[in-house]
Formats: sequence, structure tokens, C-alpha cells
Amino acid sequence: MEEWFNILDAETVDTPALVVYPERVRRNLAQLVASIDDVGRLRPHIKTHKCPDAVRLTLAAGITKFKCATIAEAELLGQCQVPDALLAYQPVGPKAARFIALLRQYPATRFACLVDHPQAAAQLSALAGAAGQTVRVYLDLNVGMNRSGIAPAVAFALYQQCAALPHLAVLGLHAYDGHIHDEDLAVRTARCHAAFAPVGALAEELRAAGFDPVIVAGGTPTYPVHAARAGVECSPGTFIYWDGGYGRAFAEQPFAPAALVLCRVVSLPDATRLCLDLGHKAVASESPLDKRVTFLNAPELRVVGHSEEHLVVEAGPGHGYQLGDLLYGMPHHICPTVALHDRAVTIENHRVAGAWPTTARARALTL
Repeated sequence: MEEWFNILDAETVDTPALVVYPERVRRNLAQLVASIDDVGRLRPHIKTHKCPDAVRLTLAAGITKFKCATIAEAELLGQCQVPDALLAYQPVGPKAARFIALLRQYPATRFACLVDHPQAAAQLSALAGAAGQTVRVYLDLNVGMNRSGIAPAVAFALYQQCAALPHLAVLGLHAYDGHIHDEDLAVRTARCHAAFAPVGALAEELRAAGFDPVIVAGGTPTYPVHAARAGVECSPGTFIYWDGGYGRAFAEQPFAPAALVLCRVVSLPDATRLCLDLGHKAVASESPLDKRVTFLNAPELRVVGHSEEHLVVEAGPGHGYQLGDLLYGMPHHICPTVALHDRAVTIENHRVAGAWPTTARARALTL
């Protein structure tokens, strides 16, 4: 039996290359839909794939709400005419004007963005008024990530301020708990509940004041916890391609690797080491050397060096590898790995079938 990742005509693929297996992407999407009580509670993040083909498969799975991190990703969603897109970022400076332009250029998509400061909210309202638009916003809450957002305990006043601005429509609350990634599910669950408690309290306070906030919460690590929480929209992202890091840390989640990096042996520097064409520009390098990539068809290889265009691995004496040998690498972190490639070669039935562009890898599309 062929290994699932094996490419029969791999000799036609120049390396390093990102390769994607669409049937496995479809299965991951089906697993996601099956894992929640209401598909309307799913708002997956497209930062992992940045690709119109993956967006279309997500729509085909019945998912209509999306999340993104950049104006380019938001524009990609507009080009795909998705019904609902949340830019999980507070637009400041030129980004604010670009966001308003999105509303005009892609009216079929219901865009929203984040705010966590009255100055940003006022600027968005003024820009929207000048353009004859209304901007939908969610308050960004800091639930422990300590990156952006306002503390839930002091967010009520900002919610009221935003609701009073003439060209804003406040839809609800956004709570990203990316700091919670414990491998032990019980520990992760307890920490997630603790981080969410002030969000729930704020939501109750807002409801008592006559508001009806939607809550968008979590990412992939805490997805199972929020999926079991009634009335909360969930925003996993990595699930669609999966990777080595999440596969090891979150074994309770039923997703399967659907994207790899294909590379070749390009040099034999000594009797025990191989040099591969998988440099910093082809696989994410923010992790320690031993947590950057695992080779599915050569798990014994140990990474000992990494530079812009090369990865050096220890193969041991008498290894038998030759120049040109192909290796199938599972990245530890797929999201920044995808961003290094302008396209992904698609594999169907163990053969090259085409390519998916990584369209929103660019910082700007047309806006």
C-alpha cells in the first residue's frame, strides 16, 4: 500500500515545494463540521492557508463565516463572495481607509473588524461617515494573551461608547486565548474556562443593559472547549492543514496532516550528513532546530543546521541516501510555512493535479 503522502510523479516537482492534499483538506473540514452542534457557530481563520481554493472548499462544507488577520486576507474573502468576514485586527492608520474601501468594493460580504480603543473607534466612525458606510465592529478583549485588546472588566464603557458612535454597529465580543496550549486537555479546559469567565460576565452585563453581543472565541487549541460552550462562535485555523506541533500537542482533535514540504538532498557534505534544499525561506524557523520539521519517510533524520536556503541533517554512518532523494517534511508550524510559498502543488490520487495560489500571502491585493 502506498503511503498517503507518496507522490508517484514527484520527479516533476521542483523543490522546495509546499504540497497540499485536497481530499485530506475536505476530510478535515467534514470533521470540523461534525464536531459542533451548529455549523453557524463556526468561523474558521484563513491565516493558515490564505488560499481561494481552500475558501471555496470551506464554503462547500456549509461554513459561511470566516475570520482573517490582514486586509489582503479580507479582500480574498470578498473576492470569494463569502457572506460574513471578520478582520481580527484593529485597523489603524492607512489600514482603516483600506478597510472602508473593502466595504465599498465588496458589498456582497458582510465585513467586520476589531476595536479596543476609543480613538480607533472614533476614527473608523468618521471614515465610514465620510464614505456613506457603517462599520461593524467587535470589541477585542484581552483574556490573557497580553497582545492586544481591552480587559473585560473595563470594556463595558467602551462598548457603550462604540454603540453611541453614528457610523459603527457593535456586534459583540472577540476573545482570543492563544496563550492556552497545554497538552493536557483537562488543564487546557480549566484554563480556558477561567479565561472565558470574565467574558461571560461582561456579556451578561451587556445583555442586562439591552445589548445582544455575539461572542467569537478561541483558536485551534481551545476549540473543543468552546465548541461545547453554547452560543459561542469558534475560530480554529490550523485544523484545515494540521501540522506536527498541533498533532503532537492536541491528540484529542481528529484532524490529519493535509500539507507538507517536499525537498531534496542537494549535497552530501560528509559521511553522515545530508544537505537539503529546505531553508528558512521554505519552512518556518521560529522553533528550535529539533522542532521545525519531521520527515515522514525518514523520521530518523536529525536537524543540525538551518540557513536561508539549506537544512543540514544528521543521517548517521552508512545511511545510503543519494543526491536527489526526495523527503516529505511535516512542518512543526504550518501557518508561517505556507506564507513562505506563493503556491501549493496539489496532489490527487498520488499524482500532481495542479496548484493552489497562496493569494493572500501578499500584503495587498488591489486595495
